[in-house]
Amino acid sequence: MSTKVLISGASIAGPALAYWLGRYGFETTVVELAPALRGGGQAVDFRGQTHLTVLERMGVLDELRALDTGGSPITFVDQRGRQILHLPADFAGGDVEVPRGELAQVLHQRSLPRTEYLFGDSITALEETRTGVRVTFQHGAPREFDLVIGADGLHSHVRRLTFGPEERYVRHLGYYAATWQVPNYLGLPTGSVGLNVPGRLAAVGADHRDPTRAGAFFVFASPELRYDRHDVAQQKKLIQDAFAGLGWEVPRLLESLQQAPELYFDSISRADVPAWSSGRVALLGDAACGATIGGMGTGTAVVAAYVLAGELARARGDHHTAFARYEHTLRDYAQGCQKGGDRTGPFLAPGTATGLRVRNGLLNRRWILDRMLKMGKQVSSVDLPDYAAGPSNAAAISAVGGQVSPRTARR
Repeated sequence: MSTKVLISGASIAGPALAYWLGRYGFETTVVELAPALRGGGQAVDFRGQTHLTVLERMGVLDELRALDTGGSPITFVDQRGRQILHLPADFAGGDVEVPRGELAQVLHQRSLPRTEYLFGDSITALEETRTGVRVTFQHGAPREFDLVIGADGLHSHVRRLTFGPEERYVRHLGYYAATWQVPNYLGLPTGSVGLNVPGRLAAVGADHRDPTRAGAFFVFASPELRYDRHDVAQQKKLIQDAFAGLGWEVPRLLESLQQAPELYFDSISRADVPAWSSGRVALLGDAACGATIGGMGTGTAVVAAYVLAGELARARGDHHTAFARYEHTLRDYAQGCQKGGDRTGPFLAPGTATGLRVRNGLLNRRWILDRMLKMGKQVSSVDLPDYAAGPSNAAAISAVGGQVSPRTARR
């Protein structure tokens, strides 16, 4: 009888894990609170050989390259719209950059043939038994699974139920970020334009597929706020208050916010969990070791899904062994990637006028910009076991300069 695995979360990490588990013969179910896959969102990128090797082994690298945005340049302006800094597309982009919603669609479709998806539902209780985990759902009937994986993001519900309150593991980094869709009334070409004042960034960028649409991206410094994560009207007021009185296109963007049907709003934070598993429950992606923006969380989640599924297959379902190997293989790598998120808020919206002048002055010097571009390509790597070679194979393929075998690459 195959091992039954429940995954909470159908964004990126969940479908990636479901794909690999299905390929190894596990019986996999994904539960997702949203009524359907979430579209939209900012572009996300993959950097370095570790990311590309996993995408190659999944058989999705060519498909994602076809969806590549080519990167997203950004121009910073003052309140009169005068350019003060321009960053080229390769400053923020990686080897492959795709819109988050399109990546989610690709991974969902790859996993779908061997995965049961439960949209519009969530886990309300987890009870570990002698033989598995009894799961209570908000809407569906209770069921028992052999294993439960929390792939439900920085504010993981599975982590809260199993490991304890969020405040034990998630640390606020002093900033908030928001995105929503707007008409491309500025007629922007590829890329974004943003206004910086101390502690605030208001930017708008053209949609990579539809030139009539654009996306607003706001960042602001703030102590930790108390608000209802499900109250969109309250979140819109927080943004409105934070950016009141600014010039350039900010009033018009704030006006569009009031009509926006969907809003992403969250703190820029990081999650640090001392142990990624407890009994038959494990955490994956941002739930275990996440950063809201800038920590290469998407690429890390895809790599982690590959390793977790591979270790479960290699251990023939022995979760004690598999979970320990999974964390041992990835913890240092994930934490190394995660550190980039600590710098995101201060870089995008320096807290003082002096900080803004220093950032702009340095990056307007070509040799410094070139040096930072070079440093951005020097990403963390990890040795990836070749799980396709079989459970007994202990050899690893180095993610630095390693080549994917023709047998693996054809999949």
